[in-house]
Amino acid sequence: MKQLDLNTVAAEMLTELSGVNRASENTLQAYTRDVNEFIAFCKSREIISIDKVVERTIRQFVMALSASDVEKTTISRKLSSLRKLFDFAIRNEIVAANPISKIPNPKTKRKLPETISLDSFLEIYNFISKENTVVEAKRIKAIFELLYGCAFRVSELCSLNIGSLEMSNSSVRVLGKGSKTRIVPLGAKSKTVVQEYLNTLENLDYARPLFISNEKRIDRFEVYYLVKKYISKVSDIDKKSPHILRHSAATHMLDNEADLLAVKEILGHENLSTTQIYTHVSIERLKKTYKKAHPKS
Repeated sequence: MKQLDLNTVAAEMLTELSGVNRASENTLQAYTRDVNEFIAFCKSREIISIDKVVERTIRQFVMALSASDVEKTTISRKLSSLRKLFDFAIRNEIVAANPISKIPNPKTKRKLPETISLDSFLEIYNFISKENTVVEAKRIKAIFELLYGCAFRVSELCSLNIGSLEMSNSSVRVLGKGSKTRIVPLGAKSKTVVQEYLNTLENLDYARPLFISNEKRIDRFEVYYLVKKYISKVSDIDKKSPHILRHSAATHMLDNEADLLAVKEILGHENLSTTQIYTHVSIERLKKTYKKAHPKS
């Protein structure tokens, strides 16, 4: 007899996601939070078994999220997690009908990603030098340089080992989303900053994490702290996350007429449409420049 308990089915789905699909730790945590929130909602309505969940249950869940002023993008992510849960249940013949199949994501107007200018990025280095010892400044600059110079995601940066760097051919081997490995070029200026950091290290074992904090691999929380701290000194943009540096890198490459497909490969995007959002950023920047400078604007 198939086990219908919501908690049990969710645990089996997450196990498959981790073992078979090799999802990242961040992805697993997001799915776990979203599914557990839905299970708690169901239990508050005395729904314990997955076969008792109907379309109306999920619509009520979405309405409750909306009433709590949860952003539409967050609701869409939670629905994506539930689709994964019910796809698993259908595929394993735990339930016969999919209650989420007719529920669309809430309509959202896609926001253009925020960026900082190259001048602002360079100004950050001045603050880093002023506020830290020489050795620590080199470490923090290397973190910023890889986030911006290589357009890494924060999870990708944290996963780097010494052996990920291929200094002889100016590249970095990184494990991206979906456990896919890609090779990212390391520019001359970035290479200099990273090499200066490497020169401060005593242990250059290839298996050693590239960045260590408190005697263990650096985590995304410290990277977020550092990025927010220094972006706050040079910009008043709303979001001050590591992803801003990735957005900025992509936008600046396209501003300088980089090939869109090449940018896609550097960023590790699955689909070209994801990369194309940065073309819109560049066009908007062009419009602003035109309106500001052209006498006929």
